[in-house]
Amino acid sequence: MQGGETMKRSLIAIAAVAALMIPAICSATPPVPGPYTSVFAGVSIPENSNVTTNDFYFNNTFNDQVEFDIGAYAGGTAGFDFGLVRLEGELSYRYSEIKSITDTFNGFKFQNVDGNLGALTFMANAFVDLHNASPVTPYFGGGVGFAVLDLSDTFAAAPSQVLLYPNGSEAVFAFQVGAGLEIALNQMFSLDLGYRYFNTDKANFESNPIISTKMDLESHNAMVGLRMKF
Repeated sequence: MQGGETMKRSLIAIAAVAALMIPAICSATPPVPGPYTSVFAGVSIPENSNVTTNDFYFNNTFNDQVEFDIGAYAGGTAGFDFGLVRLEGELSYRYSEIKSITDTFNGFKFQNVDGNLGALTFMANAFVDLHNASPVTPYFGGGVGFAVLDLSDTFAAAPSQVLLYPNGSEAVFAFQVGAGLEIALNQMFSLDLGYRYFNTDKANFESNPIISTKMDLESHNAMVGLRMKF
């Protein structure tokens, strides 16, 4: 619930920035079709993840709910603007610390959790641009690709310090949908204020021969970018 409220505040802040900037750039020329590249940065707000851990030594299966802190989101794109539709490739990275882990069987909440989850993503995106007479262009769309999920060694006090999830890395299918505003500064540069909903398949981390962990990543992402057209 707290993550959702924070996401709403972040999106409201982005909308406010956009509204304040529109009068200052009202004389800018709307963008024209052509190749472009962009860089962006923002925040990632992961949803809670249902995690399954198999302990092969004791032949046990554990189910946990993992809660994350708000994390970082950054990346870049390269693509071509056809006028109505843009096609692009995206390379981006998301990173969040693990905030808490709760055993869903008995409700036990582990203390002093130390771990993190990162996601290096490669996406093919398509966006529809709703051009108009102003320099502000709303857009919507999405993309598919894959993400390399990277889980660190994750420890917690239960009551002494124990290893809950060994580190691991796996590539899984990923998709995203989103929308935003492109604000033209001139014919070459524009600001990109956007939101992305991102989701992956479950990764199966099996680097440890005794313990395997299955976890996915679902997140809400708010970003600010700079786009350059050639």
